[in-house]
Amino acid sequence: MAEGINIPNGAFSPFQMQMLELVSHVQSQEEMDDIRRMLAEYFAKRAEDEIDRLWDEGILNDEVMEEWKHEHMRTPYRQ
Repeated sequence: MAEGINIPNGAFSPFQMQMLELVSHVQSQEEMDDIRRMLAEYFAKRAEDEIDRLWDEGILNDEVMEEWKHEHMRTPYRQ
């Protein structure tokens, strides 16, 4: 699949191999930036769709959002 790339068997999933094949044809930084932008938009859309689903099902609502504003979920520092 990925010609010219020496990757041990099982190192990547079939999906990762397809991505490697795709980027092996990238000719410029502009093309790579376009691919990154497309992937970012794709995953942003998926996240938005999931948030909409949670909202429609009543799992997320104004009350939950208000609670989140006051949560402190920082990792405690070690002393």
